[in-house]
Amino acid sequence: MKKIDVFNHIWPEPFFKALIDTIGTMSDMTRRSGMVPMMTDLDRRFEVMDMFGDDYCQILSLASPPLEKFAGPERALELSRIGSDSMAELCQKYPDRFPGFIGTVPMNNPDAMVEECRRAIEDLGAVGMQIFTNVNGKPVDLPEFEPLFEYMAGSGKALWLHPARGQDFADYKTETRSEYEIYWTFGWPYETSATMARMVFSRLFDKYKGLKVITHHGGGMIPFFEGRVGPGWDQMGARTSDRDLKADVLDKLERPHLEYFREFYADTATFGSRKAIEHAMEFFTEDRVLFASDAPFDPEGGPFYIRETMKLLDTMDITDEQRRKIYQDNAVKLLGLTL
Repeated sequence: MKKIDVFNHIWPEPFFKALIDTIGTMSDMTRRSGMVPMMTDLDRRFEVMDMFGDDYCQILSLASPPLEKFAGPERALELSRIGSDSMAELCQKYPDRFPGFIGTVPMNNPDAMVEECRRAIEDLGAVGMQIFTNVNGKPVDLPEFEPLFEYMAGSGKALWLHPARGQDFADYKTETRSEYEIYWTFGWPYETSATMARMVFSRLFDKYKGLKVITHHGGGMIPFFEGRVGPGWDQMGARTSDRDLKADVLDKLERPHLEYFREFYADTATFGSRKAIEHAMEFFTEDRVLFASDAPFDPEGGPFYIRETMKLLDTMDITDEQRRKIYQDNAVKLLGLTL
C-alpha cells in the first residue's frame, strides 16, 4: 500500500531563486518557510522521506503565501510558471518519490489564469491546481474568478484550497495586527470554512457540475460545527432584516445546503489531532478524506507531522479498507494516478 501525501509543500530551487529576486528579504510567512531546510534542500527532503520507507511518496505543491501577496499580475504568472515547470521536472526525475504535483493559480492575473491552469494540467501533467482562500482580500466567488471554476470542473481535476491570512488581519477592530499568531491558529480554519461557505451559497457547485475541492487541515471548522452549518443555517435569513436570504440564497440552491459541504474533500493534516481526523471522516465520509502531513511545517522541520499522522492513522479504530482508502485509494481515484 502506498502512502500518498497529497498536501505538503516545497520551494524548488528555480522557484526559490525567483522568489528571493522578487521579495528580497523574507519576513513573516516567507521567513518561516525559508528557515526549514526540507523546503528548499532536496537532499534533506529525501533524507526525511527515507525515514518512512519506499511506500511513502509526495504530491508536491508550492508553500504559502499566495503569489499575488508579493507579486503583481505579470510576475505572479512568471512565478506560477517557474513553480510548475520545476515541480514537473522533479516528478519526471523522481517519479517514485513524487508521482504528481499541483500548480498554483496566479489569481491576480485573470487574463492568464485559465491558460496557466490549462498549461500546467494539459501540457505538464499537473494533477490539480492550488488556490488560496482569498485573493489579496477578495473572496474567490467573485464573477472575475468564475472562468477558473468553469475550467477546473471541465478538466476533471481538483482544486486544492489553502488558507491565507496574515498578521495584518487584526483580531479586534481597535487593533492593527493579530497578536500571538491568532491569525494562524484560529484564523486559518476560519478562512477555509468561510471560503467553503461562499462557494456553496454563491452556487458554484450548481453552476459548474463536477467541481472538486480539497480542503486543507481536515476541512477547517466545518466538521466540528455540523449543527450550526446544517440546522443552524436552515434558518438563514431569520437574523437578517435588509435582505431575504431564504428566497435569494437558500431556495435557489438545487439541493439542501449541507449536501454541498459534504462534497468537499479533506486531508489529514491536523497537527496530530486524532479527533480532527475522526470528525473529518464522519462528516465527509471515508471516501473523501486523503492522507496529508503538511510537511515540512512542524517542530522537527519535516518528519514530525508525517510520523504523527501515520501513527494516528495506523492506530485508529478503522478497518484496513478504510485505512487503504485514506492512504492510497482516494488519492489514486481523485488525482488519476497510475502507481
